[in-house]
Amino acid sequence: MVIEAFGEVLREARVEKGLSQEALAFASELDRTYISMLERGKRQPTISVIFKLAAALGVSAAEMVGRVERRVGK
Repeated sequence: MVIEAFGEVLREARVEKGLSQEALAFASELDRTYISMLERGKRQPTISVIFKLAAALGVSAAEMVGRVERRVGK
């Protein structure tokens, strides 16, 4: 499912950058509990949230969505 795939991609990208959920939340101006819910597939991000997370992770929103698309397409 797309929501779970996004959560997996988000967690992997965060870990690759060596960020805690709290650090990512601060950098993206989101709440840490919201980051946690996204990673667990409990919440679905809006397009503006995807852009905030991508910027905080140093990747493009297109790259994040592309990673999700590749994962779902498997």
